[in-house]
Amino acid sequence: MKFTRKVLQLVAAVLLLVSPAQASTEIMWWHAMSGELGKQVEKLAADFNASQSDYRIVPAYKGNYTETVTAAIFAFRSRSQPAIVQVNEIATATMMAARGAIYPVFELMRDQSEAFTPSAYLPAVAGYYADVDGNMLSFPFNASTPILYYNKDMFRSAGLDPDLAPKTWPEVGAAAKRLRAAGMMCGVTTSWPSWINIENFSAFHNLPIATRANGFGGLDAQLIFNNPIVVRHIAQLAEWQTTKIFDYSGRGQAAEPRFQKGECGIFIGSSGTRADIKANSKFEIGYGMMPYYPDVQGAPQNSIIGGATLWVLRDRPPAEYAGVAKFFAYLSRPEVQAAWHQNTGYLPITRAAFDLTRTQGFYDRNPGTSISIEQVTLKEPTDNSKGIRLGSFVLIRDVIEEELEQAFAGKRTAQAAMDNAVERGNRLLRQFERANPDQ
Repeated sequence: MKFTRKVLQLVAAVLLLVSPAQASTEIMWWHAMSGELGKQVEKLAADFNASQSDYRIVPAYKGNYTETVTAAIFAFRSRSQPAIVQVNEIATATMMAARGAIYPVFELMRDQSEAFTPSAYLPAVAGYYADVDGNMLSFPFNASTPILYYNKDMFRSAGLDPDLAPKTWPEVGAAAKRLRAAGMMCGVTTSWPSWINIENFSAFHNLPIATRANGFGGLDAQLIFNNPIVVRHIAQLAEWQTTKIFDYSGRGQAAEPRFQKGECGIFIGSSGTRADIKANSKFEIGYGMMPYYPDVQGAPQNSIIGGATLWVLRDRPPAEYAGVAKFFAYLSRPEVQAAWHQNTGYLPITRAAFDLTRTQGFYDRNPGTSISIEQVTLKEPTDNSKGIRLGSFVLIRDVIEEELEQAFAGKRTAQAAMDNAVERGNRLLRQFERANPDQ
């Protein structure tokens, strides 16, 4: 009898431990990060899950950004959507237009009584995902910005100072010309043609991409980047293209391997690819900020970000939203953000994480890693340099790159190419505006 009583007590204790009342609430997080970045996402979720017992974040890779968003849209229609979905930065206006589907992060954190102070986040990051009143609509996650990389070994061979990164576009041109003369296949190339040569170029020179504060002020914005300074820049690249001082390498990240292989001595690309470049390059790498034209008043201003953010979708159980708020608060911790920044190469989203990384000596041990933060915080963002909030901008970026290719191939003047890009892009903006009349 005594033995039986002990067994029953043990069974009761086990049942209590696994009872529904004690089970953690599962929260689905759909993301677009594969490979090493996917492993870091898994680690973030596992570390949060281990830090408490009430909630369990379940990350799921759904393909690239477009595939992830598309999957979330279809899931929402069948009421099987995740609580959290990762969306790239240029789709912000599109997500905002889906008012009934999104739960703005500032409202979520307020409703769940979680501390959330926009001023704690880097302005150039937070501003991209905030409305005109400064309310953050989504949670900044993986943010990068373009920086300049250069081959120090080739700089030495060309008689250039390997410890001095070119700061201006004229300096880039002069260095690239020397590199070509020294036998390099190309002097300078860039990845993500529109993001770097139109979007970030404009922000860094405090020039508008569009009216209405680059679209932050409303859907009736008009593209106006076909200004003399942008046209001069594209014309200069097209002229350099004829002698490979500049060499167009294609869209996306197509240019990056050319730098890694030693074909091009200067490369302007995402700060988020630093670890990959370092791992795959067999030469000493130098780092610098994006170049600018010194005769443009106000330049350099600050660069803008790329990457993605976390949106919260509506129509999930209330318990899940409490967990999402806890998770975002966890992601904002300085030590968590600092580790994410150091392990991935993405920007820290908070000032505290930046300061912690610096005091830990990470920037001293890893030269070049602080340039991206210094660049996006160079000056207080203006209406021209806080980001872009334009509908259908994924399609507009394709249009811009088609026209850039025409200019670089010598088939169209820089002015005609930019005029065409603006005209075609504005047609897409008007279509988006008509499709969202209540915004």
